Formats: sequence, C-alpha cells, structure tokens
Amino acid sequence: MTTTVPGLDALLPSLRALYRDLHAHPELSLQETRTAGVVAGRLRAQSGWEVTEAVGGTGVVGVLRNGEGPTVLLRADMDGLPVLEATGLPYASKARGTDRDGNDVPVMHACGHDMHVTCLLGVTALLAADRGGWRGTVVAVFQPAEETGEGARNMLADGFAERFPAPDVCLGQHVGPFPAGVAVTRPGPVMAASDSYRVRLFGRGGHGSTPESTVDPVVLAAAVVLRLQTVVAREVGASQAAVVTVGSLHAGTKENIIPDEAELKLNIRSVDPVVRERVLAAVRRIVRAEAEASGAPEEPEFTSLGSFPVTVNTADATATTLTGLRRVLGEEAVLVLPQPINGSEDFGLFGTALGAPSVFWHFGGVDPAAFAGLDAETLAARGLPAEVAVNHSPRYAPLQDPTIELGVRALLGAARTWLADGADGADGMG
Repeated sequence: MTTTVPGLDALLPSLRALYRDLHAHPELSLQETRTAGVVAGRLRAQSGWEVTEAVGGTGVVGVLRNGEGPTVLLRADMDGLPVLEATGLPYASKARGTDRDGNDVPVMHACGHDMHVTCLLGVTALLAADRGGWRGTVVAVFQPAEETGEGARNMLADGFAERFPAPDVCLGQHVGPFPAGVAVTRPGPVMAASDSYRVRLFGRGGHGSTPESTVDPVVLAAAVVLRLQTVVAREVGASQAAVVTVGSLHAGTKENIIPDEAELKLNIRSVDPVVRERVLAAVRRIVRAEAEASGAPEEPEFTSLGSFPVTVNTADATATTLTGLRRVLGEEAVLVLPQPINGSEDFGLFGTALGAPSVFWHFGGVDPAAFAGLDAETLAARGLPAEVAVNHSPRYAPLQDPTIELGVRALLGAARTWLADGADGADGMG
C-alpha cells in the first residue's frame, strides 16, 4: 500500500461483522427492507449524515455536507439473487424469498452486493470521522434492484435530481473474480448492454403415445435453443461482441403428457447499438420461424424482463479516478481493460440522468494464489482458472479479508481524489 487510512484498522472488525450479517441475510430485488434498515441505522450512527429512506422503493440516500467543494456521488447496490448458496461458509445464507412470479426461492448474495454495501458504509464512516481533511458534499446511494435493472430508474423517477445535491461526478465499484488487491476499468464502454425476455411458445398438447396429433412445444423449444446458438456464431463479426444465453426453459408436468406450451427466458449482451439491433432482430426471427416450422397454433409471445444500457466511463473522469486508485492500491495493481466486460450494470443511469461524468471499476475478491503463474495477458486470452467461482455462481463469495479493506481503500481513494482538501482543525460545517 502506498498510503495509510487513519481509522480504518479500528473500523475493520465492525465491517467484517456487518459483511457476515449482510451475507447471511440477503433479500431479493425491491424487497431489501432489512438491508435498508441496517444501512440507515449505520448512517445515522455516523455523525453528520442526512438520511433519507424509501427512495425509489427501498433505496437509502445519505448526504454529508462539509463546506464548499465538489459533490461526489458514491453508489452501492443491495439486492441478492434467487440462488441456493453452496459456498460452505459458516455465515452462508439459508434465506428464502418469493420471486415476482410467486415462487418460493432460495436467496443468496451471489454477486457481491453485500461487499459493496459494507465497503460504502466503511467509506461513509471514515469521511464522517475525518471532516477536517476534506471539503465538499458526499451523496451516498444505497440502491435496490440492480439485478433487475429497476433500481436506478426507480430512484431517479422518485425525484432524485430534485431531492439531493447535483453531483460533479458519480463513482461506483463492483467486486469480481480477480485477485484481491487488483482493480480494473477502462475509459469509454466498460460494461455491456443487456436485454432480457420471456418467450412463450405455443403448441397443442396431448398424449405422449400419439405425438402426431399434437404440436409439441418441447421439441419446438429445443430447436429454438439450438438455433439461437448460431446468432453470435454466424451473424456477429469476429471483431464484434455479443452473447445470447437461454438461462431458463420450462415445459410440461409429466413424462407422458405433451404440454400446450413452453417458456424460455433469454438474455442478450452487446456493446455496439448496431450489433444489439441485429442480434435482437435475429432472435425474434429465429423464434418465429421455428414456431412456424413446427406448425404452432399461435405466434410466440415476447415479454421484456428488463434492460440495461451500456455502462460508459467518461474519459477525463476515468483518468482522474485512476490516479486515486493507483495512489491507494499501487501502480501495478490498477489495470486498464482492453475491452468491455460482458456483464451489465444500471449505475450509468445516474450520470446520464444527472448530467454528470461517471466512473465504474471492478476490484478483486479472490485469493491471489488461485492466479499463481498467470499474467494479465494470459488471463485475457484463456479466461479464469476453472476453480475460480464467478459472480452469480452458487459458489461465489469474495474473501472477507483482505477484500473489505481493499474495497474501502479503493472507493475512499477515488472519492478523495475528487473532494477538495480540507484544512486541519476546521469544524467541518458548511
């Protein structure tokens, strides 16, 4: 480390306990009531924060005013996923919830949002305790429903721009399957756009012994899934980027009954708007053509399940933020990505809607020993080692240590790069 953070060592035991508690008690998107209560309580216990709850549903916003200076928005997301945890951790989640379709599902922090909340609450505590060392205003945003792409939109629709100070920059971070101590980002597009759909395929059910009297939607669904794999392979150029994934397929109730319909849930990732439109058109064309080829009695039904825009880092703001990250993590630990990450985020909506530059980066949460002998170029070419669990996996959980400390240092270092230097001994009042 190249700088010290006064007060961080003393704060870490509390942050570790907070992280374990949040990990053990995840909540689904738009249901983050317990998490929001924990966040609001922690903020109120830190001197000076103006706390507003129920922003956009379950969102929490804290504002710390500390004299004249820039306004910096810091954001963390709070929701978990419908995943059954398989990490074996002593604080593993046993929680269950009800999804938007009314299904009882397991719930897990399989994407590290518990780590994001912990790190931001660490930063808010340190900024509140050191108000003589900086000047400006900090807007701490604890956002619900990132996983569904609804949270940022809901908060903005709830009058965010009118209710809270206008930021000069928006900063956010995400833990990922990189070595602990490493941070990665890039100017320009840094994460892909995402479009998700539910597709209903209609058939004509009947007895499994007489398929000739039916239109089998299971066979139709299978044909659609296989044919969709050709979209990227045959309709997207080698120098372009897109991903088509069918993550859910449901049909039927019994082995000798041909059902009336099947349901697919699919996800499309892209970076270039032209490629996005080409892929979306190809998906619709293939689904409809396979339905016609099967003699389906009705046209397929498409329902949007949500979308995310491309996350774009403002170039000048990224250069400034990289300076702060390198100061606290070290020059060699901060890497510039050669291309965007195919995951998606709604963080960028804040900067777009509020007219502010924004910067988003990923920081590592994996034991560096898992990457022994592998350099960045090899990882870029071959991908992650098989034993490294990725976000959304039932085995995914960042290391508690040193990830919490490093995540706090990264976010605080980035924020302090933007905030004005304070005068020692000032009272911190604006």
